[in-house]
Amino acid sequence: MKKLALLSLFALLFFTVSAFADTLYFYGGDFDPNNGNANGLANETDGVVGGSPYGAATYQNFIAGGNITVSGLFTNNLSGLNPSTGYWEIRSGVSEGNGGSLIASGTGNMTQTATGRSGFGYTEYNDLVSGLSVNLGAGTYWFAVVPNDPNNFNRSFNSNTFGANAVGNQNQNQQYWNSSFFGANYTNANNEGVFQSFSSGVYTSGVPEPSSILMLGSGLVGVAGVIRRRMSL
Repeated sequence: MKKLALLSLFALLFFTVSAFADTLYFYGGDFDPNNGNANGLANETDGVVGGSPYGAATYQNFIAGGNITVSGLFTNNLSGLNPSTGYWEIRSGVSEGNGGSLIASGTGNMTQTATGRSGFGYTEYNDLVSGLSVNLGAGTYWFAVVPNDPNNFNRSFNSNTFGANAVGNQNQNQQYWNSSFFGANYTNANNEGVFQSFSSGVYTSGVPEPSSILMLGSGLVGVAGVIRRRMSL
């Protein structure tokens, strides 16, 4: 009986975690080093490109179809950095020479993971800031995630992409670059090369599906039944 109760509790916890797992809501797509227009644009705060709150930042847009809660943001960077923190922003209304309105920003712990891709002598890394909780309504937003490694005299470049394995919706060719170090003021990224999209992405907090809620309820009932029978012995 005790073993059965533990198994039921395990199943309950499994379905609870699964129901609320984060979801990849938007992803610009993979970097393709074999494409003739493959490129990367400075996205960094390091010993070469410095500044506050960043040395150079790329801004990728995405379209929220309804209310969402952003839980994580990432950029894929061709990089020689080893960042432990990253600066992030979410904006609305960005246009040429105009940073629009800042909705949320901060500096958080950064997790860096190799993507398995490379280009121009650099390894590409996924640089993720997680643990966020930013509520957004339906609309178009721009976000930046800048790896921070101020004592490293290497470089970091946000990879461009042509949409391979993309997720979600965006306005292509409406990405921007801002850097006081380079004298750029929210310039369209295409002015620096071909950057119709960046290899960047957004995670949102998971919302339990009806089926998951049903399984969660069934688990609760099962555990309650086991406990009730055990107490009656």
